[in-house]
Amino acid sequence: MYKLLSHNDLDGIGCGILAKLAFQDQVKVRYNSISSLDREIEFFLDTNDQGTFLFITDLSPNEENEKRLDDFYTATGNVQLLDHHKTAYHLNDYEWGKVIVEDENGYLTSATSLFYQYLVSHGFLEQTNAITEFVELVRQYDTWEWEKNDNQQARRLNTLFFLVSIDDFEEKMLERLKTSEHFDFDDFEKKMLRMEEEKIERYIRRKKRELVQTSIGDYFTGVVYAESYHSELGNELGKENVHLDFIAILNMGGKRISFRTIHDHVDVSAIAAEFGGGGHQKAAGCSLTDEAYEQYVTQTFHIAPIPEDAKRNRYNLRFSSFGTMYKNLEEENFLLYSISDFDWIIEKNKLPLDQIFTSFYEAEWFLKRNYQAWLVKDELFVDYLMEEAKKVRHQE
Repeated sequence: MYKLLSHNDLDGIGCGILAKLAFQDQVKVRYNSISSLDREIEFFLDTNDQGTFLFITDLSPNEENEKRLDDFYTATGNVQLLDHHKTAYHLNDYEWGKVIVEDENGYLTSATSLFYQYLVSHGFLEQTNAITEFVELVRQYDTWEWEKNDNQQARRLNTLFFLVSIDDFEEKMLERLKTSEHFDFDDFEKKMLRMEEEKIERYIRRKKRELVQTSIGDYFTGVVYAESYHSELGNELGKENVHLDFIAILNMGGKRISFRTIHDHVDVSAIAAEFGGGGHQKAAGCSLTDEAYEQYVTQTFHIAPIPEDAKRNRYNLRFSSFGTMYKNLEEENFLLYSISDFDWIIEKNKLPLDQIFTSFYEAEWFLKRNYQAWLVKDELFVDYLMEEAKKVRHQE
């Protein structure tokens, strides 16, 4: 017999699906939150079921259970942990631990991809096109390579995962992977996904108007309250606010924080680890501890949301030869323009700042981080230009 303890997200359930393909009715699968894993490990070890082989995927035990698992492995040899989080690297010190963040080809791994490799290499599962394609979609979504590769199929797989129950998702995927030559969605799923994508777009539009900006430690952070669509929301907010180092998404009902970043220089798993959480470089999370609550709720609740940049301008555009106009909540006006190919300056209320910037992006990044200014609509910009033109005429 086999037992699998895995995470309750797409990557964790991907491992469960592979286990059921490989071992069928000879495996028992339990999906866990980060906090519930250790209770499941303790229950398994307390039953003293030495004839069962234990797999742990996409999660790591606490220090006490590490020692107990090592004792169990010494007695039986029946433990294998597979993980891909940097915070679990120390488990490589055990014979039963295998933690790989990046494979020999330079690709980021997922628990599903590691488990697939293990099952195939040990002769438990035959490699097929459909299973390989499914595993790759899970891997790209979990590592955020889908965003870089614009792999919408991977994003849709995660969306489908949240649209149905875990049991229904497992049943659909198991049947498909057993019978299909290649992995794809059926017509009903495609219709469901189109409707859900429209719902997500509406949700994100609303949440964009609720984002606040603050400085926490060494980072400029965007904070928003949301209970749904954290990956899609974090990705969109990050792309539209590139001056922010990361986005913190607070789920007050679940008492958790999700961290997302689009930047290579920021590791949000290290930020989550400060509050006992973990994850990946660009996507991580933690419980809303007292310290986290103080930093992300108490200290930010009074801050007004950042107004969005104007979207449909024809005149007040970035890189405009007339300059680009911004405004902030203090009613201060800013004009960003070039004085040469490599020199850009910012005027604040018609007085130039001391700094000179080497590019438009550098100047706008500084402006948004330090003044929380937004791109104004054409009307304000045109009024400004007309006022300046009148002054020139009067001088003549």
